[in-house]
Amino acid sequence: MQLYNTLSAEERAIMIDDAGKQRLTLSFYAYAQISNPTQFRNELFLAWNPLEVLGRIYVANEGINAQLSLPADNFYAFKDSIEAYDFMKGIRLNIAVEHDDHSFLKLTVKVRDKIVADGLVDETFDVTNIGIHLKAHEFNDLLEDPNTIVVDMRNHYESEIGHFTKAIKPDVDTFRESLPIIEEQLGAHKQDKKILMYCTGGIRCEKASAYFKHKGFENVYQLEGGIIEYTRQVKAEGLESKFIGKNFVFDHRLGERITDDIVSQCHQCGAPCDVHTNCANEGCHLLFIQCDSCKEKMEGCCSTECVTVIHLPEEEQKAVRRGMKNGNMIFKKGKSDVLTFKNNQDPLAAVPTLSQLVETNTARRVATVLKKEIKIKKQYVGKGTHFFPKPSVGEFLIEEGEINVGDTILIKGATTGEQQMMIEKMFVNDIDAKIATTDDTCTFKLPFRIRLSDKLYKVLE
Repeated sequence: MQLYNTLSAEERAIMIDDAGKQRLTLSFYAYAQISNPTQFRNELFLAWNPLEVLGRIYVANEGINAQLSLPADNFYAFKDSIEAYDFMKGIRLNIAVEHDDHSFLKLTVKVRDKIVADGLVDETFDVTNIGIHLKAHEFNDLLEDPNTIVVDMRNHYESEIGHFTKAIKPDVDTFRESLPIIEEQLGAHKQDKKILMYCTGGIRCEKASAYFKHKGFENVYQLEGGIIEYTRQVKAEGLESKFIGKNFVFDHRLGERITDDIVSQCHQCGAPCDVHTNCANEGCHLLFIQCDSCKEKMEGCCSTECVTVIHLPEEEQKAVRRGMKNGNMIFKKGKSDVLTFKNNQDPLAAVPTLSQLVETNTARRVATVLKKEIKIKKQYVGKGTHFFPKPSVGEFLIEEGEINVGDTILIKGATTGEQQMMIEKMFVNDIDAKIATTDDTCTFKLPFRIRLSDKLYKVLE
């Protein structure tokens, strides 16, 4: 059985062009009790691969979350394949506002702990006890109610380029961060206000509405189908769009135009702009907003250092990246000191020369070697169990002893090498805490990626 991709993204793009078929981009989700997610994952891959389905799909015990594309000719066969499962019969499929045949270039179906990471450990929480769903015209009407508080359940880089008017937009990188922040901000309005939530396709609001009901909020509403379905209904019914700007999407397009309003600025010069890009330096890939002028001037890069790196010979670029622990930079979303609009600097005012860059990286390598030669007194504490790349958070199981906020730790592994840092903030068993002891699971931010084979040590005085 073929349960994996056999073609590269480049080969798949050529095949799509040669086929000459229109492809549909769509998304859907369903919360359900899936007893064997791995078997479910395999069944989906075997059913969808012959239908030329491409996309990013997550399955878990709590359900499925899918963003994908497929040839329009195969739409009904695909629909039959998902409606073979009782919990997906009659499921709403959110068809994208804009279509791009290259929106996805491989089929990825992954088993996850949850389809939406929420950081919650609460067996009494019922994710199916959701808020009231609203159609587009109902949502518009409720927006005008003075007793309504509208909340954007997306991340800062999504709401930055487009949002509903009057919405509260939490400055967060992840959904799990937003839940306690919003609960605290709105805690005084559990009975007297209507809480109106929205997100891209509805999946985050579905869980958030259940969460806030669980926390005692009495009047909880959510936009059915999210911004994608709202836009479809607005066009079909001739309604006024209360959403302005672009809707961020998680494929290579990075956004769908909803209205002509530009509500954000270039992160490098401050000009009106809502076009996201990933830094052209393969060792960076910072996601940020960049106007055409800065894109030309900075050659698609986020910083002067990255401009210099992309002009190195390919082997030199690989040498610069080799051993770099830049998990804090890769795929970060528009939050970085290198984005010059924040400090009003000319991004090309101080581009280092090639020789300076080589000298700098040589010095770094020498410093790393010297650091490894110094004997460090340490005590084994535990092991790495997971790494969350988007928030750049590492998860560890404490097997013996304890660690505290303020401790200096050492993380060691064959690929990771030896990395020291001080713990400034820590979550223990998903609760903000100062100390983690034997059998606890703890998480904290890391400026590098960890592997499951990595060991965690406490550095002794």
